[in-house]
This record gives sequence, structure tokens and C-alpha cells, in this order.
Amino acid sequence: MSRAMRLRLIIWGTLFALAAWGFGFEPGWLQQRELTLASPNWRGQPLTIAVAADLHVGAPHAGLAMLRRVVAGINAAQPDLILLPGDFIHHDKFSDMIDPETIAAELAQLKAPLGVFATLGNHDWWFGDERVRLALEKRGIKVLENAAVSLSTAAGPLWLAGIGDDMTGNADPARAFAQVPAAARLIVMMHDPANAPDLPRQTAVAFAGHTHGGQVRLPFFGALITPGRSPLRHALGWIPDVPAPTYVTAGVGTSILPVRFNCPPEFVVLHLRSQEKI
Repeated sequence: MSRAMRLRLIIWGTLFALAAWGFGFEPGWLQQRELTLASPNWRGQPLTIAVAADLHVGAPHAGLAMLRRVVAGINAAQPDLILLPGDFIHHDKFSDMIDPETIAAELAQLKAPLGVFATLGNHDWWFGDERVRLALEKRGIKVLENAAVSLSTAAGPLWLAGIGDDMTGNADPARAFAQVPAAARLIVMMHDPANAPDLPRQTAVAFAGHTHGGQVRLPFFGALITPGRSPLRHALGWIPDVPAPTYVTAGVGTSILPVRFNCPPEFVVLHLRSQEKI
């Protein structure tokens, strides 16, 4: 075998291995991402928050079995509060659509003392926002769309705000934050990090999804593309240049192409505490 032939075999073999990993293995590799944040805007006892975004239930590798793994993992972490920032529905040529009632029945197994809350994503709006909202709320999951709610804690009221989806034109951050008293303790969830620049500075922490982390992240470069208005630097992790700490999760499912590379599915467990020792 010639040297040129060996080189071609190596190249094609490497490409095949990368494709097999990206389409066949990594999209089904669920990880629990543990984070800790000491926030100057937090007072009281530490709070554990679990976040699972972009479930896309029905996508390859992200069917009901994956959803049950997410639910079991979150419950095992025993969070105080659970946030689900949208895109429950998945519908494309690569998969069969799973209805929101079936998805909500599985999510009803989630348990947290302060409750389980959601926003809707662009895929939920495209499918039918009212049906998705009704399915979730019938199962005890409160949907916050440009709205805020006060939660009772030992340290006093904690406000949670949810912002509507930016891509479908349903985001109205001002409306959500107008409901929150000045200087109140505040946590925010949004489907799309495009709205992170609108966060009040009193926000202890905010969470977003939508980007899937880019799904494919090249070493030393990062995401190749993000959907919507967010820049590439806002595709994954703690994002810069916004008024409050904001974490963008890679989410669970996939969209457009059922591929992930260097960006495995995740749910997040964040331990929020004050900067002062308690």
C-alpha cells in the first residue's frame, strides 16, 4: 500500500470516527453540570436550582427514555427550585412528534419545595403555545411568560421572572420585570439569551437555553453557529457583557441535525449562595 493510500485511509477513517461519535454517541451522553455561584445579590441560606432546557422530546437520542433520565437525575440532586426554559416539543423529518401531554406527564415526576416552573421556546410556539402551556400547567408546572411570581422562603420573598421567546417575537422583559419590587431578590429564566442584556442588576442569577451550545463546538474556537440574535460568545456557559450572572445551558436535545460534538447534553445543578459566610 502506497504512502498516499495510507494517508487517505487515515483521513477517511478519522472522519468516519468523528461522524460516528457526533451522530451516534455524544447526543445520547447526558451529563449533570454542577455549578456554584456566590452572588452579591443573594442573601439567606444557599439555594440549589436545577435547570433543564431544550428537551426536544422525540429528537434522536432525546426520546422518553432520555427525558426519564433527566427527571431522575434532577430529583436525585434534590434541588430547591426547578426551571425548564422551553422547547419541550420536537418536530422535524428526523423523528416522530411526541405530544405535549405525554411530555408533561413525565415532567410531573419532578419534585422541588419551591416548585417547578417553565417558559415556552420557539418550537413550543410553532407547535401551539396554548396546548403546551395547558399540558404543563395541568401537571402542576407553572408557565411564566413575561411574568413574575413571588416564592416564600425562610429569608423572605424570592421573585422568579420568566421571559417569553425572543425568536417568535414573544419576549417582553420590561413587562416581566415591572412586576418585581425594587431591590427584591430575583432569579430569571428565559428561553433565549438574546434577552440577557435586559436583566435588572438586582438579578442574583439568570438562565437561558435555545442555543444548544452550538451543538458542534470546535476546540479553540467554540460554536460555529447560534440561532437567533445572540452572538457566538453567548452560546454556552457564563456569558460576558450582561448586567447579571447568566448561564446558557447546552440543553438536552438537538435540532436541525441530530449531531453534537464537544457539546454533550446536560442538565444544570447550580448552588447559589451569598458572598458572606452564613
